[in-house]
Amino acid sequence: MPEPTAPALAGGSGGDPAGDLRVTRGVVLPSAELGWRFSRAGGPGGQGVNTTDSAVELRWSPERSRALSAPQRERVLERLGSRLVDGALVVRASEHREQRRNRSSARERLRALVAEGLRPPPPPRREKTPSRRARARRTDAKTARGRTKALRRRPDDG
Repeated sequence: MPEPTAPALAGGSGGDPAGDLRVTRGVVLPSAELGWRFSRAGGPGGQGVNTTDSAVELRWSPERSRALSAPQRERVLERLGSRLVDGALVVRASEHREQRRNRSSARERLRALVAEGLRPPPPPRREKTPSRRARARRTDAKTARGRTKALRRRPDDG
């Protein structure tokens, strides 16, 4: 059986580990804006664990990106600002033993983070006071519940 390709490993939306990264229908991060760093990962790996740079660090700077419009950039910086390290969004992946799979995993996580950062905020909640009828229903229910509980009490000797 043939080995699965990188897009299949990344859930289908990660794409080629060396190509552009499609975040949404309108936003595609060019591969030139993605910075890769590789290092040795801990954990199991057999004989190759000490010689293979399988851990992956993917960096992308929303401030310098040409893929985002000004409002999109503002929204991403506001929503993901706490995750930025020196102005860049950094994703580290080392859960797989193969660098290729870690690259796909890092791309998929970056895609999900940026998509989440681009999503518009939910509409503000409109606080409403209960209607007069709703308040009456609530007090009627409380009164009925009180009567039911009163029936459970021992009768007074009087």
